[in-house]
Amino acid sequence: MRTPTPWGMYRIARDQLGSIRTVYLGSDRVERRGDFHAEGEIVLLLHGFFQTRNIWEVMEDRLRHDGYAVMSFNLGGLLYRFNTHPVDHLAKLIADKVDGLARRHGFERIHIIGHSKGGLVARRYIQAYGGDQRVKSLTTLGTPHHGTWTAALGAIGLGAVGWGTSVRELLPRSKTIKRLTSERFPDHIPLTSIYSRADLVCPWWHAALHPSPEQKGMHTIEVPGVGHSELTWNPAVYRQVKIALDDASAHWNARAKLAKAV
Repeated sequence: MRTPTPWGMYRIARDQLGSIRTVYLGSDRVERRGDFHAEGEIVLLLHGFFQTRNIWEVMEDRLRHDGYAVMSFNLGGLLYRFNTHPVDHLAKLIADKVDGLARRHGFERIHIIGHSKGGLVARRYIQAYGGDQRVKSLTTLGTPHHGTWTAALGAIGLGAVGWGTSVRELLPRSKTIKRLTSERFPDHIPLTSIYSRADLVCPWWHAALHPSPEQKGMHTIEVPGVGHSELTWNPAVYRQVKIALDDASAHWNARAKLAKAV
């Protein structure tokens, strides 16, 4: 068995946790855009635990190139940017921000892409904070829909500095996970979970959805050989994201035309 080179070890760490230089140390400056409008397709990007919005740089560029308007929020937390707040706190924050932007720009619904914990925040927003009236579709990347035991490592490490609570709710038997899985996800909102068996942070069996036969809007897609953070920039993942967005957009456009015809 070959011993990994330093560069190989760096690539593994980067693909699982993200680039230190661009994700964790990069500027968190907000670039304000004015491309939100009532007829356009808008995508909200929600990053995961202990990461920053910088992880979406490649995804955002691809989405804008393909005609989608994109927004992301600073979710606060450790050092005001590392997303360590509880899921319910963030879901309420998202609800307030989206409602404010909708009033300002005149749009009604958006798509959401959530990475890791960001997908759980999106689900909680949809299931409990009015997001069912604002969201067209949800696509999750490496999201622990059933919790993940790897969160125990973070709980031990961050518990010493007072941030253990927010990561403990990512464990499989936490109140947050039980609440999300016991409450039915709205049937009118497509939910797609994209995962990889090469994801070491959220093992695939924690991310795979198990919809009942009548939940036809839920889908689980495997993309092989992709690390946890790499899910946000890998081109094969983006192709699946684009399909999910395009299908959901076509679905809602058809509904709107039908409603006008009635």
